[in-house]
Amino acid sequence: MELDMTKGSPFRLIVKFMIPILMGNIFQQFYNVMDTVIVGRFVGVDALAAVGATGTISFLILGFMQGLTTGFTVLTSQRFGAGDREGVKKSVGNACILAVVITVLMTFISVRGMDWLLRTMQTPEDIFEMSKTYITIICWGMGFTILYNLLSSMLRAVGNSRVPLYFLGIAAGLNIVLDLILILPFHMGVAGAALATVVSQGVSGVLCLIYIIRKVPLLTIQKCHLEPDAACMKNQLSIGIPMALQFSITAVGVIMVQAALNMLGSTVVAANTVAGKVEQFATQFYAAMGTAMATYSAQNRGVGDLERVKKGSRAAFGISAVYGIVAFVVLQAALPWLVSLFVTGDITEVLYYVRIYITISGPFFIPLGMIFIYRNVMQGCGYGFLPMMGGVVELVCRGVLAVIAANLMSYAGVCCANASAWCVTGIYSWFAYRHVMKNLEKQLE
Repeated sequence: MELDMTKGSPFRLIVKFMIPILMGNIFQQFYNVMDTVIVGRFVGVDALAAVGATGTISFLILGFMQGLTTGFTVLTSQRFGAGDREGVKKSVGNACILAVVITVLMTFISVRGMDWLLRTMQTPEDIFEMSKTYITIICWGMGFTILYNLLSSMLRAVGNSRVPLYFLGIAAGLNIVLDLILILPFHMGVAGAALATVVSQGVSGVLCLIYIIRKVPLLTIQKCHLEPDAACMKNQLSIGIPMALQFSITAVGVIMVQAALNMLGSTVVAANTVAGKVEQFATQFYAAMGTAMATYSAQNRGVGDLERVKKGSRAAFGISAVYGIVAFVVLQAALPWLVSLFVTGDITEVLYYVRIYITISGPFFIPLGMIFIYRNVMQGCGYGFLPMMGGVVELVCRGVLAVIAANLMSYAGVCCANASAWCVTGIYSWFAYRHVMKNLEKQLE
């Protein structure tokens, strides 16, 4: 089920590769949303706010780890494109070593610092303990999440985007079942929702591992491949760390927005949680497109076909622009129904805040797509610094407006923080991408 993306129509290859990734992302978002729906409907609005208040922290910690694992496998994809099978195995072995070491460190740091981080974010006292319980369990299960992210990234690096989808689908179904069991009969509340998520991620990771061992000899390593290779690790860290920092820098800006929201009270936090879930669901298309472009550009960079990288980038932008317009129109029409999924009873107040969020953010889906496309193309070509600086640009834009909005106690201002960050960073990403292409052209002359 390997896919060579160095030959054939870029448009067709990108679409073919991204569809399973998109479906997998939707599955993942679906069971994340189901956590929120079940908690909101069966535990209460305060519990919904507690889960929502930790979303940015999850993004900070798990996003950092996801950036690392994705970065570690860029080298795998480049070596696969170049036909270097032994190099692929060596990159897999060294990625495993790095992932284990960093996972242990991150688990310890995140669990120890959680109380301080929640208080720094001014988490409301009425939801503080529930928020801490939920996110601490998620952090203890970080290793399971990393197992799936690393192994699924390895499979995608060699063009296999279908198998991770299958296992994620199993995990989604399991997560919903566990949510209902742990929250309803066992009355575990937010702890049950967190535990269901961790166990489901663990199952999907183990299934990926079994599949690779049995079905993918290219990614199956031996003891010799686990010997540390300084050059290999240096390459992986040079891409993985900037990608991880980019996630974290972006997350810091989101945390600043969350801190501003926390000052507006639990009801606004709950409403923004619903709006965020709706937006995340809609924008998974861009995340899938970005992942597809990272693999596409890495494989073609491996064979030195720069013109093909550019052609694929143009096709991806056209697809994402059309999607952005359609998604905004559909969301506006479906908001009352979507909000009613999360909240029982009178939805008027929650819907009011959700509509403000989508109305302000939706028109900027197109620059958000530019961020995902051009950032991943640059990373697939082996450039980590410029995409990371895009995260800095996003942080500054989001952070400045979040602080202003907090001082004005303005929810609309908080929403504008996200929209402005997408717009400015999208423009930056396009210019950075052009710069990278010119540099690569000079290298290949």
